Amino acid sequence: MIYDLAILGGGPAGVAAGVYASRKRLSTVFITPNFESQSSVAEDIQNWIGTVSISGMDLAKSLKLHLEANAGDIVAIREGEYVTNITKKAENFLIETKSDLDKVESYEAKTVLITTGSVRRKLEIPGAAEFENRGLTYCASCDGPLFADKDVVVVGGGNAGFETAAQLLAYAKSVTLLNRSDTFRADPVTVNKVLAHPKMKAVKNVIPKSITGEKFVTSFTYTDTATGSDVTLPVQGIFVEIGLIPNTGFAKNVITLNKYSQIPVDSKTQMTEMPGLWAAGDCTDGLYHQNNIAAGDAVKALEDIYLHLRA
Repeated sequence: MIYDLAILGGGPAGVAAGVYASRKRLSTVFITPNFESQSSVAEDIQNWIGTVSISGMDLAKSLKLHLEANAGDIVAIREGEYVTNITKKAENFLIETKSDLDKVESYEAKTVLITTGSVRRKLEIPGAAEFENRGLTYCASCDGPLFADKDVVVVGGGNAGFETAAQLLAYAKSVTLLNRSDTFRADPVTVNKVLAHPKMKAVKNVIPKSITGEKFVTSFTYTDTATGSDVTLPVQGIFVEIGLIPNTGFAKNVITLNKYSQIPVDSKTQMTEMPGLWAAGDCTDGLYHQNNIAAGDAVKALEDIYLHLRA
């Protein structure tokens, strides 16, 4: 069978596209290992529009239920499979997959929408894993309000780090940004504006060393490479912004990725340089990456895919 569309990925972007594909009656194969996303680890998401509060796992469950309720006979859901390769086959695309049991499958589709997201680059120091979601978080948009009137640190000196710090200044008692080198990677205008805030400070030449606490985080220790001494900060929150790793390796044979392994897209349509292939969400080079934005971008892509197929 040749499908109209193959949707790859089961997070907010993929499900949004899947629901719209069903409503537009596009024969679709929906391929995903699961319906979890980066937000699945969050205990309390307060910015998923239309829902006051929901856990990450409950969000994943609701996304799956929403797609299943709309799938009918038009969207074939292939849960438990992950994509290993995409190739061009005449005018169509061949998508190869593998399951957890190493079962190999392949699907052919006229168009493809990649919504496979990315994973956060984790902070790998003693205490980081055990205190994740107990004071250490990778999402200021999700968890920032939970740290109102608390002392927090942001690890990372790029634009994402400074943007996170700017968000936290609306809630936190103090924000300390820790930067590994002597220079910030963020735009100078952003750096100057954020550092001008009275509750904000930054420390350069930092190597994170360890995190300690009891039930929740109580301190963060780093090594000052300029002096060689260790410094311990009493904090209640740690926000890590040291980069994302897009889940795009399977697509490198069919499209050119940028230096961050993201998929470049046209911001108006989400179309890539390859005719017939679109991408949305955290796997793209979009400026902002959040659940609501990913879902919106996927709907935008789906509208363009429908015009491509039917107009």
